[in-house]
Amino acid sequence: MPDTRRSTIDAGEVERFSALAAEWWNPNGKFRPLHKFNPVRLAYIRDQVAQRFGRDPREARPFDGLRILDIGCGGGLLCEPMARLGAEVVGADASATNIEVAKLHAAESGIDVDYRATTAEELADAGEKFDVVLNMEVVEHVADVDLFVSKCGEMVKPGGIMFVATINRTLKALGLAIIGAEYVLRWLPRGTHQFGKLVRPEELERALTNASLAITDRTGVIYNPLADRWQRSKDMDVNYMVLAEKAAA
Repeated sequence: MPDTRRSTIDAGEVERFSALAAEWWNPNGKFRPLHKFNPVRLAYIRDQVAQRFGRDPREARPFDGLRILDIGCGGGLLCEPMARLGAEVVGADASATNIEVAKLHAAESGIDVDYRATTAEELADAGEKFDVVLNMEVVEHVADVDLFVSKCGEMVKPGGIMFVATINRTLKALGLAIIGAEYVLRWLPRGTHQFGKLVRPEELERALTNASLAITDRTGVIYNPLADRWQRSKDMDVNYMVLAEKAAA
């Protein structure tokens, strides 16, 4: 009998990112926008985790004792900073090629990260639990957003939190994040994002609510061309991040 279980994996998306795997750690390569984007999302994660768990973000290892999952981790651009902050980190990606690149870079850097070529549903079904789940720039690439968010939510411990970063499905996002970034400025390879798969905040909130998670913070992220950097903003028309918590037991 054929296996008819639902899956979050979009094979085309996995193949697309696998083909670019060697570029993950090149700050001037195909993933240059992610390298530019990293500081603002790292600062947001650091400060929110510190606030949630009563840590001092100025300490060398404020995340000691916390278990963090970076789902859809790619080459490990978030995993390594989380490990440096003291967390026990699991980096998961459906692309085995991405995971091999991530493992190699972590070994070269002397950083301990538990990298796994696996999916959210496989991890959740195995009973994995985390204090923090990082779901960053992934939901717009999966085959089933509701299932993906549900499985990620299952892995958040009671009292734990999940971060989600994605792109809004607006005409402004079509113009800036797809036509502008991919076709005009060529910051990203053409086809990186598909307009129909972008996720509106209300759609994301509904999926999080169904996964027993409540949004406690949200922020837009915009590019400042004068400073050549990304920064937080009230404008959530294009890039945005949300923080959601699971009630303590």
